[in-house]
Amino acid sequence: MEKREFQNLKTKYLGRNLLYFEIIGSTQKELKTLENPENGTIIVADNQVSGVGTHERIWFTGAGKNIAMSFVLLPNCNLQKIQNLTVRIAECMIHVLKDLYKIELSIKMPNDIYYRGKKVGGILTESVSKAEKVQKIYIGIGLNVNQEEFPEDLGKIATSLKIEFGKNFDREEIIVEFLNQFELEFEKMIQ
Repeated sequence: MEKREFQNLKTKYLGRNLLYFEIIGSTQKELKTLENPENGTIIVADNQVSGVGTHERIWFTGAGKNIAMSFVLLPNCNLQKIQNLTVRIAECMIHVLKDLYKIELSIKMPNDIYYRGKKVGGILTESVSKAEKVQKIYIGIGLNVNQEEFPEDLGKIATSLKIEFGKNFDREEIIVEFLNQFELEFEKMIQ
């Protein structure tokens, strides 16, 4: 693990404390082991070998090809304010990819990002509450960016931006733009 910084980050807190791993089991599980993480702490990995999706399914992440990241938010807000958070995250990522690359993706409710019937990304949201107040929210995002092939069983249901659009994409550019836009969206939600 090493501390790094994102270029072009405009956020107040989201992504300001960046922990980078070349290889990791799961960004989400690692994030949960941090004692008293600062608001907006993010873990990004080049290679996630046992990523977790919804219902504890394994999330495949090719080495150095895709986005595997998790971040923590400490909102201390009422539970009602973050209803539909997972959908808002998916909408934000879709908006970012449209802004950056004119790509039109869709959401398979509530937490998957699709292109032409195949999964491109997924979001895992877990919260810790105490007496109707949300203390912590752990958000994991996996996005198939520059993967060129998948194991056979996944090839039928998953795809990547590179497979669909025939070019390499800048993973950091996508992450930074997402963090910039999502922090603003989240701040509106919890007001």
